[in-house]
Amino acid sequence: MKVTYYPGCSLEGTARDYADSIEGVCESFGIELQEIPDWNCCGSTAAHSINHTASIDLPGRNLKLAGQLNNADLLVPCPLCFNRLKAAAHELQEGNGHGFQTKLPPDLPKIWDLANFFATGEMLQKLSSGLKKPLEGLKLVSYYGCMSSRPPKVTGADDFENPQSLDKIVKALGGQPIDWPYKTDCCGASLMISRTDMGFKMVGKILEMARRVGAQGVVVSCQMCQSNLDMYQERIEAETGKFFGLPIMYFTELIGLACGLPGAPNWLSRHFVDPIPLLRKNRLI
Repeated sequence: MKVTYYPGCSLEGTARDYADSIEGVCESFGIELQEIPDWNCCGSTAAHSINHTASIDLPGRNLKLAGQLNNADLLVPCPLCFNRLKAAAHELQEGNGHGFQTKLPPDLPKIWDLANFFATGEMLQKLSSGLKKPLEGLKLVSYYGCMSSRPPKVTGADDFENPQSLDKIVKALGGQPIDWPYKTDCCGASLMISRTDMGFKMVGKILEMARRVGAQGVVVSCQMCQSNLDMYQERIEAETGKFFGLPIMYFTELIGLACGLPGAPNWLSRHFVDPIPLLRKNRLI
């Protein structure tokens, strides 16, 4: 299966662990990632609040280039990038399109949030069939964040208040997904830079609820969410006097682990909150 792939900026740097796990998992399942040639930043997070035209033309250019590859599907691992690409497609296709440089081709590929792609019936069946180390006994909450499902008129999400893609993936991998009320609460995003105090409160609330419902770890698909919940967890513990100790793991890393991919332990070892002790306790490593 050949698909068009838009990695986005952070997968080239701070989220390299996510990128490596995506590439490893897709290769193992026969998914050929054809990267958009000469792609550019989608404009997230600032463009839409500074210049509306730029916020459409930046992702619109990527969509125009994606249309030239003639693949049916476009996979976008970053929910922020996914949101901006969907917003551009929505305005350029359903709006009047005036005032923008970009003109989309008629054969635009379907834009997929990566987690939703892996949560399709076909992919879930492949995951279940490829299991070598089911995640038995691993209790996990799925944290989706704000961007992959909202606003539903743009993203097309039917379950925008209670998304299920990551929960379905965890279940297919043999783990135990735990329902909880904070799966779409905001992690603060870039407030961690400008208003660390507010960011710490938002993340602290999420981590505390995850512990309260009995989670042993958190599954994510967004590198911004992963960074905020993982990188600052120790500092939030020091400020609040509360211990969380929750590994924040990408769903692709867990797919690699459950399917016995040799690169999975290396991907998982790069996080600030080390998931290896938990995985060893559950005899998964």
